[in-house]
Parts: sequence; C-alpha cells; structure tokens
Amino acid sequence: MKKIINSIIVILTLSALFLTGCGSASQSSDNTLRVLASTSFLADIAQNVAGDRLEVTSLLPFGADPHSYQAAPVDVAKIAESNLLILNGLEYEQFIEPLLENSGGEALVIEASAGLSPGEDAGSEHGVDPHMWLDPNLVITYVENIRDGLIKVDPDGVDIYTENSESYIVQLKELDEWIVGQVNIIPIERRLLVTNHEALGYFAERYGFEIAGSVIPSFSSNAASSAQEMARLIDEIKNINAPAIFLDTADNDTLAKQIADETGVMIVDDLHLESLTQGPPAATYIDMMKHNVSRIVEALK
Repeated sequence: MKKIINSIIVILTLSALFLTGCGSASQSSDNTLRVLASTSFLADIAQNVAGDRLEVTSLLPFGADPHSYQAAPVDVAKIAESNLLILNGLEYEQFIEPLLENSGGEALVIEASAGLSPGEDAGSEHGVDPHMWLDPNLVITYVENIRDGLIKVDPDGVDIYTENSESYIVQLKELDEWIVGQVNIIPIERRLLVTNHEALGYFAERYGFEIAGSVIPSFSSNAASSAQEMARLIDEIKNINAPAIFLDTADNDTLAKQIADETGVMIVDDLHLESLTQGPPAATYIDMMKHNVSRIVEALK
C-alpha cells in the first residue's frame, strides 16, 4: 500500500512540477534562496533568525496538526523548490519521508532539535516525545541550528544571521522569565496538567508541573485510548482533584467531554501547541507560548 501511495504521489508531483515550471531549479528566477519549515511555529522561529534577508515559509498551513497531516502533491513541489528545509526532528514529521523520497530536490535538510536529548521519561512504548519547542530554553538550540543552516546555504549572510539569532535568544530568555513569573501565581498543589495527548512533558519539567494524565496516552494526537485507560484517567482525576483538561484547538474533544461529564472538571480547549494562528492570539511562537501559559494559569490559579 505504501508503494502504491508513493507512486501516486510521484505521478501527481511530476504533474505539479510540470505545470508550475519549477521542476529543475531550487531557486526562483531572481535567485532568491527558498527556506521552507515544516510547521508554522518553526517558520516563525526561523524568520526571526533570517530577518529581512530571506523569507521563510511553512509547509503546513495554519491550524494543521502535524500528527495527522495528510500530505498533498504540492508539498513535494515545495520541497523540490527549496534550498533549506527545516524540520523539528524526533520523529515529529512522520509524513515527511515519502515527500523527501519523491521530491528529487537538493535542499539542505536540518533538524532544529539536533543535539538535544529527550528526557529520561520522554521515551516510552509510545516513542520519543518531540514537543521540545514548548520549553523556550530548548528553542535556543533550535535557533542555533537554524542559524547554522542558514549560513550554510547563504554564507554571505553570516553577520545578519548571527546578530538576529543573538537578539532572538534574548527574547526567548525573557519569555522564560515571564513564564516563571506567571506560573508562580498557581498554588503548587494545583500545578496539575491533564492533556489530550502527551505534549506538555518538557513544559511541565521546566516549570514545575505534574502531568496527571492524558486522554490519549501517546505523544501523537492521532493515536487512540482504550476503555481501561479512560477509566484509569477518570479515577486519577478524581483522586487528585485535577482542575482542568487542556486541549489544542485542533484536538477532537469527544473523549475529553466524556471525562469531564464523569469528573466535573473544566475543559480548556483553546491552546495552540502544534501550530500558530493567522493573527492573534498565536501569530508568533512567543505569542503562542504566552497565550498557552495565560490560559493554563487562568484555569489553575
């Protein structure tokens, strides 16, 4: 089945490349370098490093969940046209492999999380937790890797990329300080996170939360939960008096509502964990983090 799907992608991609007239070159007619990031939050982080020198675009549209994203032939064309492709890594972009195989492009591919090691409890039978960007301190490594990737494809911009990365790292450190101040408002005994899937592990570790459970016991929102797992989570929520269940806007809330009916907990369903928004409240990575923290604090304080 996978071979059939890949063959279909190849055929459709060749058609797309032919129609757009861009199958043989990875730069535009004005020799502008093309930088492509897998997701909108990575594109924003990279844009802060690139500054005005280059434009960074996102492969996935606003609001898309990378865990369940269905690739389209145009995605292969975008990769084929790019000079630099920025991925999160840690098996986050599981949809990307057939696209890379069929793009035929010569893009430099970097993983923003390269050099970071998952925490001791971040690997399980569910795989490895890729959600490192939800700790701004880890995003500093993302910035450094992106900076180095940009310098490789555009050595003349080394001073700009270096200066921009240093400036953005300062903003990330300021964001971390802001989050610490906000979390301090929450009583320690109420710093409990119940999530739709296991996305907030690095965030919880950095800011002193306890992960009380997940509706879907997986690092992917595309997984499923058994009746036994649901029953255990309901019992745990009752035992520890967890105040809320936190969901991304793209999450299916059916199971969370069932749990809320059983336990009486609040559902906060407007977090943005996997994607930015086109405009407020999560137009940039920093805005996304501030919005999420504000909603968590409001529910738990």
